[in-house]
Amino acid sequence: MATQRLSIDPAAFDPEEVDPELAALNRKIVADQKTRPDPWAMPIDQVRRMRKEGKGTFPAAPKDRAAETITHFGPAGRAIQIRVLRPSDGQTRGTFLHIHGGGWVWGGAEESDPRLRRLADHTGLTVASVEYRLAPEHPFPAAPDDCASVAVALANGHLDLPRGFLAIGGESAGAHLSVLTLIRLRDDYAMMPFKAANLVAGCYDLSLTPSVRRCGEERLVLNADDIKEFVLRFVPDSYSLKDPAVSPLYADLSGLPAALFSCGTADLLIDDTLFMATRWATSGSRAELSLTNGGAHVFQAFPSKAGERTLDDQEAFLRNRMAGLG
Repeated sequence: MATQRLSIDPAAFDPEEVDPELAALNRKIVADQKTRPDPWAMPIDQVRRMRKEGKGTFPAAPKDRAAETITHFGPAGRAIQIRVLRPSDGQTRGTFLHIHGGGWVWGGAEESDPRLRRLADHTGLTVASVEYRLAPEHPFPAAPDDCASVAVALANGHLDLPRGFLAIGGESAGAHLSVLTLIRLRDDYAMMPFKAANLVAGCYDLSLTPSVRRCGEERLVLNADDIKEFVLRFVPDSYSLKDPAVSPLYADLSGLPAALFSCGTADLLIDDTLFMATRWATSGSRAELSLTNGGAHVFQAFPSKAGERTLDDQEAFLRNRMAGLG
């Protein structure tokens, strides 16, 4: 059984210890969202377009000029695009398979370019971000099907991507899909090519954890109603929200790679992170926590020193796994 390094510092939840920069950022996020129309009152395509233009909750993410697009043909010849950012120095040690967030409904690979460029250059990993199908046009299991198909192709050497060291991860819905992908590879393909999972503010229980149910109406990036709306569009009525295939918190987590779980303590998904990290560890897989006092949902997307520090943690985790440390 792997040695565990899972610990929770109570100071991470002390309201007196919140970084003033993050407190100011949170006030700005809430105030800004009060001036914007309800995203659920607009056509989904319009919300998606606004996000790409930086007119949504998150700031604009400049496109990386060196990004490439490759195409993987999945089941039935379905084309799945993959956005690729290679290390700027031309040297690469493997691939980080990235799965973007957006509640399974919004978002796209290009919206993470700045953070993924930084990860590529700071770790030496080529980053490949999957453009999986979105709900409600393509409800569950379309997104996990696409992610698993790309992951298997990467592991089997069928993509123009390096395989020296393989890691996986994403933010929010992307963290959820990363875990489902790992479980599918273990159960459906009898393989576990990934050696690390970088999981940021994931939603692992789609029946909603207490921190989601109790967060109220204020939109600090997201509120409880937003999570409910995402789930409503993503999961067909024929599935139970506690089905392990839908909510990996209830799945068998044995035999999975070392994982770093990152989350802000003001994130409504904080329980998802704490519960999942604990289950990961008690299943015999290595789990580490990076908690940021007062951090909102995926606060790393906003400029802040605290965001830079948690990105440092994520990159150090990946470098340590590549070096065989821990």
